[in-house]
Amino acid sequence: MNPSPACIALIQQFEGCAKAHTGGGFAAYPDPATGGDPWTIGWGTTGSDVKQGIVWTQQQCDDRLRKDVGTFAVAVARAIGDAPTTQHQFDAMVSFAYNLGTANLASSTLLKKHKARDYAGAAAEFARWNKAAGKVMAGLTRRRAAEAALYAK
Repeated sequence: MNPSPACIALIQQFEGCAKAHTGGGFAAYPDPATGGDPWTIGWGTTGSDVKQGIVWTQQQCDDRLRKDVGTFAVAVARAIGDAPTTQHQFDAMVSFAYNLGTANLASSTLLKKHKARDYAGAAAEFARWNKAAGKVMAGLTRRRAAEAALYAK
């Protein structure tokens, strides 16, 4: 499966392309929960190439989002395996993995319930993933609710 425009829109809604730089680009910023690593830029991009002081253009942010979502989609498809999955379910899990990492999805009860075809139970699991550094984050609570709603469509 490939991520649909709804998947990209959901990620963009919650990641935002934040921290516009005075020169018109987008500056890397520290993780809100830790105040440091991982540094983030553009549409929630993290990685070894994202460090304090980096500035990207809008095009660089958009290109990296498309590349990264594609990478996450491959990993999510691998984690799902041959379990029956709708486009909406796939998109919600790609957004989840984009935000939390594929290892968290792979080891989650959400994925276990999805593979067992307990779709209502899987949808309910999104809400459990609303903390960063042990603290409930309002933005994560809203994002998980949106992912669960998309998953349940």
